[in-house]
Amino acid sequence: MTKARVAILISGSGTNMAALVYAAKHPTCPYEVVLVASNNPDAAGLTLAAAEGIATFALSHHAMERETHDTAMDAAIRAAGADHVALAGYMRILTPGFVASWEGRMLNIHPSLLPKYKGLHTHQRALDAGDTAGGCSVHLVTAVLDDGPVLGQTEVAILPGDTSQTLAARVLIAEHQLYSRTLAGYVTRETDPDWIVAQIGAFALALPETDARPSHGAPGWRVGGEKTGKYFAYVSVHHHGEDAIALLVKTSGADEQASLIEADPDLYYLPKFYAPSGWIAIRLDTGRTDWSHIEDWLAKSWRAVAPKRLTKLIDVAAEF
Repeated sequence: MTKARVAILISGSGTNMAALVYAAKHPTCPYEVVLVASNNPDAAGLTLAAAEGIATFALSHHAMERETHDTAMDAAIRAAGADHVALAGYMRILTPGFVASWEGRMLNIHPSLLPKYKGLHTHQRALDAGDTAGGCSVHLVTAVLDDGPVLGQTEVAILPGDTSQTLAARVLIAEHQLYSRTLAGYVTRETDPDWIVAQIGAFALALPETDARPSHGAPGWRVGGEKTGKYFAYVSVHHHGEDAIALLVKTSGADEQASLIEADPDLYYLPKFYAPSGWIAIRLDTGRTDWSHIEDWLAKSWRAVAPKRLTKLIDVAAEF
């Protein structure tokens, strides 16, 4: 099993970081922690991470421009080879550029049942509102604070006589359970055939005059209408006995096929039966799919077979 590589950002003791690190020690865990980084060089969590043999990086944000600091953090994360970023008590508001560069690959844990109580003092706000339960949420990070899609939540009952401190202590236990479980599920979604097909379908059907139609047991997408439509994409899920989940798209022919495979043989290969007709296979089961690259390929393949009236309309629209 190829494990997803995760960098964790902390600012303090790093208890959620520790929960992720210890969950990763189980041999079936689908992720490994490759870096623990902090904006606080004195963060206790850095000592723990180093003791567990994990690379660390620390850079104080004091007297630094926010963008300069985020650029340095981003460089350290990428140098560690991380695929995902997990915020675990990282007490800095990230710049839009940093967030955009990790869109869909950065998670955060928040001590409330989002969308309730974004920001700080979540437990006291739940108590003041007379709620019967507090809790925690794991969500994707967006440029808006605590506003990304929620991936998982755990409710924690509020007991008679609870204070913000007693409630916080129980919510923290829930956080430790929820974060590792949600992260594991999220990093493995890109190897789930149903999820992959749904992603391809969303991109393909966003193109003009397309429809979905299976072909010989493989999901496929066409352009050009019910009677004259031509296929521009298939997803092969171990089709014809191949050991891969892959997107099949049109190329200009043998020369382009050969150059693609030569440039990246781990990503591209010649699909059985389709290769002589100029199709190339792009692996989708690595867990590290560049979806922007896939979206570009779908558009290119669509253009290769779309009726000229459609491509002309697209070209005219692009001029304005």
